[in-house]
Amino acid sequence: MITLSLCMIVKNEQNTLPRLLESVSEVFDEIIIADTGSTDKTKEIAMSFTQKVYDFEWCDDFSAARNFSFSKATSDYIMWLDADDIIAKQDIQKLLELKSSLDFCTDVVMMKYHAAFDEQGKPTFSYFRERILKRQKNFLWQGVVHEAITPSGKIIYSDISVCHAKDKDAPYTQRNLLLYEKKLDKGESLDAREQFYYARELFYHKRYTKAIEIFKKFLINPDGWVQNKLSACLHLFQCYYAINKQSKAFESLLNSFKYSISAEVLCALGAFELENNNYTNAIFWYKSALLCQKDEQSGGFINQDCYDFIPNIQLAVCYDRLKDYKTANMYNTAAGNYKPTDRTFLTNREYFDNILSNGSHFEN
Repeated sequence: MITLSLCMIVKNEQNTLPRLLESVSEVFDEIIIADTGSTDKTKEIAMSFTQKVYDFEWCDDFSAARNFSFSKATSDYIMWLDADDIIAKQDIQKLLELKSSLDFCTDVVMMKYHAAFDEQGKPTFSYFRERILKRQKNFLWQGVVHEAITPSGKIIYSDISVCHAKDKDAPYTQRNLLLYEKKLDKGESLDAREQFYYARELFYHKRYTKAIEIFKKFLINPDGWVQNKLSACLHLFQCYYAINKQSKAFESLLNSFKYSISAEVLCALGAFELENNNYTNAIFWYKSALLCQKDEQSGGFINQDCYDFIPNIQLAVCYDRLKDYKTANMYNTAAGNYKPTDRTFLTNREYFDNILSNGSHFEN
C-alpha cells in the first residue's frame, strides 16, 4: 500500500480548517501545513492535528507556497487540499480504498472538484483537478495565483470528489486581481493561462472594458488552452452584455464554435434568443444543448445543469410562450426528473396542470 501525505497552505482559516482535518486525518500518513501569515488561531488548530506546521514568508506567489509545502513531504504520494474544501464520508472511504489499491506506476490521480451547488446540494459546477501526485516525479506548481500543475505520465481519473465549501462569511476580495496587477506593475508579462485568469478576475470585479481587452488578447494567443478559450468566449458574451453591446455579445458566443461545442454556450445562446422573444431560435439552441455530449475529462469547467435541467426548463418556457402547453409540460416534467424538488419545476407543474385540466392546449 502506498503512503500518502496531505500538503496544505493556509492563512487565517480557523473557521474551516478543523472541519476538514477532522474528516480526513485518518487517511494520511503525514499532514504538512505551510502557514503564510495567520493572525488568528489557524496555527494552533493545525498543530493539534500535526507537528509538521511550517511558517512560509508570503511572497505574493501561491505556487511558491505550494511548492514549499510539497518539499516537506516524505510519503510516496502527495495530495493537496484547501482549508475550505470538504470530502464527503463516502468519498473518504473511496480514498482509503484507492490508497490501498493504487498502482505504484500511477503518476497523477485526477479528481472532480465541485465548486458550486444548487439549493438541494447537488453539484452544478465541476471540473477535474490534479489531486494526488507521485512525489518522486517532482511536480512543480506554476502561476502566482490560480496555480496549477501540468499532469504528465500515467494519469488516472478517479470517481472521488472534493467539494469547495467556502466560509459564508468570507468576502470575495481583490487579492487575486491585485497579484496579477502587481506582476504587471513589475514589468513582467503574463503567459496565456495567466491572461485568461487575469481577464476573469477583471470580469468578476465588473471591470468589463478591461476584461474584454484581455480576453481578446488571450483568444489570439496561440498558447491558450482550448477549454479556456471556450470559457473566454462565454465571459466575453457576459462582458459585452453587461455594457449593452448585444450584437458583440452574440458574436462572442458564435465565435466559440471555433474551439468546441458545449452545452454552456448553447444554453447562453438559447437565453439570448429567449430574452429577445425569438422563441423558435431559442428552442433550436436548447434542444441542441440536450444533444450535447458532456466531456468531463476534458479538464474544462462543466456547468452540470446546462446538459439537462436548464434546457428542459427553458424549453418549457419557450413552448409556453408559443401556447403549446402540452409540449411545454412535457419538457417541464423532464426537468423535474433531474430536480424533483426544484421550486421552478413545482410552480410550473401546478401552472400546467391547471391549464391542461381546462383543455387549453393544442398540439403542433
